[in-house]
Amino acid sequence: IGADCMLWERILTRELRLYQLRNRRRLRIGAAAKLLSFMLHPFKGTDVCVAATLCGWDIDERHSGPSLCYVCSDGTFLHGDLISVGSGSPYAYAVLDDGVKWGMDVDEAVAVAREAVYRATHRDAYSGNNVDLFHITVHGWRRRNREDLKEDTYCFMLIKIMSVLRILYRSVKK
Repeated sequence: IGADCMLWERILTRELRLYQLRNRRRLRIGAAAKLLSFMLHPFKGTDVCVAATLCGWDIDERHSGPSLCYVCSDGTFLHGDLISVGSGSPYAYAVLDDGVKWGMDVDEAVAVAREAVYRATHRDAYSGNNVDLFHITVHGWRRRNREDLKEDTYCFMLIKIMSVLRILYRSVKK
């Protein structure tokens, strides 16, 4: 499955570079996602398995600002403000629905994103423990240091145990 994603990432990168060389400008994020969707559509119903999130900051005459798109191997194309992809995404959405507030500062957003990825990977047997976060602005993108959340598992378990102990203590005290 990972090989399919890497292959299509390389194919899309090649097509985007050719577009840029021909037209002397970059293709918008939504247009790149739509291109990938069109390229994947003929493979609908085959063993090709791709789930890609394309994000960036568009600067052109029609649209200026952040852009986030999801493309699936059956040709599905979604454009939205908040997208989670993968087998653990329902767990991530639970955290994102509760934690995301528009106008958050970067540190708050990073904390919510870490928590969402942690919950998704903790409950999903096929996910790893690593979190890769990217901060995208009008000036470009910056990859934050990769974090291994294995240690966070123990911290969250301790916090959970402590809160259960507090509840038990309060109920016994009464």
